[in-house]
Amino acid sequence: MTGKARRTVAAALALAATAPMLSACLEEPSAHEAVRDFLVGWQTGDYAAAARRTDGDEKAVSKALEDAKIQLDAASFRFQVKGIRRTGDQSEADFAAEVDLGENNPLWEYTGKLPLQLVDGHWKVHWSPSVLHPELREGQRFAVDVIPEGRKPILDRNGDPLQQEATLYVANVVPATLKDDVAVCEQLSKITGFPQDRLLSRIRSARPNVQVPLVTFGRAKYAQLRDQLTAIQGITISPQKQPVAPDSPAQIVGTVTAVTPESEQQLGGPQRAGDTVGRSGLQKAYQEHLTGSTETRVITVDLKTKEQVAELRKWRPSRPTSPVRTTIDGPTQKAADSALFAGTPGMLVAVQASTGEVRAVGSTKEYNQEKDALAGRFPAGTTFSIMSVEALLKAQVSTKQKLACPVDRSVGGARFHQANPPGGTAPTLQGDFANGCVTALAALARRIDGAELAASAAKFGIDSRWTLPLKSFSGSLKLPKTDAATARAIAGQNVSVSPLSMALVAGAISSGTWRPPVLVTDPQSPDPSAEAGPPKAPDPIKIDERTVATLRTLMRAGVTTGSARSAATPGDPVHGITAVATQGRKSLAWFVGWQGDIAVAVLTESTDSTAGANIAGRFFQSLHAGM
Repeated sequence: MTGKARRTVAAALALAATAPMLSACLEEPSAHEAVRDFLVGWQTGDYAAAARRTDGDEKAVSKALEDAKIQLDAASFRFQVKGIRRTGDQSEADFAAEVDLGENNPLWEYTGKLPLQLVDGHWKVHWSPSVLHPELREGQRFAVDVIPEGRKPILDRNGDPLQQEATLYVANVVPATLKDDVAVCEQLSKITGFPQDRLLSRIRSARPNVQVPLVTFGRAKYAQLRDQLTAIQGITISPQKQPVAPDSPAQIVGTVTAVTPESEQQLGGPQRAGDTVGRSGLQKAYQEHLTGSTETRVITVDLKTKEQVAELRKWRPSRPTSPVRTTIDGPTQKAADSALFAGTPGMLVAVQASTGEVRAVGSTKEYNQEKDALAGRFPAGTTFSIMSVEALLKAQVSTKQKLACPVDRSVGGARFHQANPPGGTAPTLQGDFANGCVTALAALARRIDGAELAASAAKFGIDSRWTLPLKSFSGSLKLPKTDAATARAIAGQNVSVSPLSMALVAGAISSGTWRPPVLVTDPQSPDPSAEAGPPKAPDPIKIDERTVATLRTLMRAGVTTGSARSAATPGDPVHGITAVATQGRKSLAWFVGWQGDIAVAVLTESTDSTAGANIAGRFFQSLHAGM
C-alpha cells in the first residue's frame, strides 16, 4: 500500500470513529444526522451515501464529490463540524475542511457551509457546487497548479557552474485535447513503468488548457523510446535544457538523471515530470537543496473557456532550492586534469594548505574521484615517515646522522628491500628521507616508541573523524607494539591512507597547522531539515614548530637532491618527497608536497619512484603558467 493510500484509509477511519462525537455536540438531532452522514460519506468515499443526504440528483452529486477528489488529486479529506443554526424550515452548518493534496504538497484548510432544508419532513443538504467550496460555482471545477523550481547549479569557489546544459525530453499532454486520457496513460505506463493511476491523476488535476508534463527522459532513453512515444495520440515531446552534465571533477560533481519509477519511489514521490534526481557525487548528496521545491495553487476553472476563474489558495515553496557552492577552483582543477592526461593510471588531490579547502580532485579513468581519491585506502609507503620526525627529534636523532641504505634489512623480524640504493658513502638521514630509502627509514623503529608514532600521526589527521558530504577516508594506523610493527608503520606497510589525507598532511607542514578538509561552503549541511547544523569538524591542530621546520628542510631536499627532483618548477620553491608501495599486484608511486599555498598528493601506478613527482611537476608547471 502506498503512503498516499495509507493516509486515505487513516483519514476515513478517523472520521468514522469521531462520528458519534459529532452527534453529541450538535443540538438539532435530525439536521445533525444529515450533516454527519453527508460529511462522513464525502470523507470516506461513500459518495452515494453522501448524495442521499442532499436534495440534488443522487448520481450527479455523487459524481461531483468524486470529481472534486480527482481534480484536487487529494489523498484525503477531513471534516469537523463547527456549529449548526436553524431558522424555521432551514438550517446551516459550518464545517472546517482539511484536504491533503498528496505527498510533497501542502495541506489545504478552508471553512465551508452546508445549507439544509426540510424536504418531505427530512433534513437535506441543499446541493450546489458551493457546498464543496464557498467560491465554486456552477460550470466550474477545481484544478491544482504545481510549479516546480528548476534545478539549481553546483558552483566552484568563484561562483562558476560545474556543469553544462544537457537536453532532456519531456512528454506532455494538453488535457482538454485528449480524446481518451485513460488510453494515453495506459500506453505511457506500459512504455515507461510509471503507475497509470499517477499519470492519470496528474492529467485530471491539472488545468485543462495548459501543457502538463508527464515523464522526462534523458537522451539515451528518449532515443530508445522515441518511436513508441510519438505513436501515442495526444503526446507531444518538448526538448528542455537543464544544467545537468557535470564538468570536471565530474565524479565529485555527480550525475543527474530524469526521475524514473524507481527513483520516484526512493524519493518518496510522487515527483513531477521535469524533476531530476542526483545519482552520485554532490548532486546526490545535496538533492534536497538543489531541487524538489514547488509553488502550489488551488484554483477554479471555467468548464467552457478552460480559463482560470479564481485562486483559492497559494503556497510558495516552503523550502527554497539553493545552489551548492564548493571549494573547487577552476584553474587548479584544469591543471590537475592536464597533469594526468594521457598518463599512467593515477590520482591527484590538491588542497589549500592554509584552509584545508579542496581545490582540485583529478583522476584517470581507472580511478574514481570520490571512492578512490577521497575515500580510497592505499598503503602510504615511506611518505608515512613524515610522522616519525617528531619522535626522532625527541630522541635527539640528527638529520645529518649517517644512516646506511642497504638493499635488504631486517628489523625485529620484519624484512625490507630497497631497489637501486644509492652508491658511494653512507648517506645521511636527510638523504635517506629525500630518496625514500625504506631500509634506512625502517631502521629508525628502534629509536621510536610506537605510541609516540601513533600520537604524531594523529596530529597530522590520521584516523581523524572529519566530516565531508561525500565518502572520504582520513587514514588508519593500529598502535605499533613491536619494533617490527613500528618499522612497517614508518615504511607505510601497515598504514592505510587516501590521497586526500596525504594532501592534508602536506598542507599541515606547509602552513604549520593540520586542518580538516572542506569541500562545500554553502549550504552548511546536505540535510535541509537539520536543526543542529552540520556535524562539528575536528579542530585544527598546530604542529610543533621544530618538527615543522625540520620537515620543511627534509622535503625541500626531496626536490633539490632527492627522488622528487622532477617536481621542481618555476615560481615558489617546491617541497616534497616520493615513495613506492605495493597493493596486491599493483606497484604504486607517491608524491606528497606543496608549492606556495597549494598542497598535493599524487598516487599513480608505476614501479618508478619518480612517477608521482613527474605528475606533480606537470601540475605545478600548468598552475604556474595559468597565473
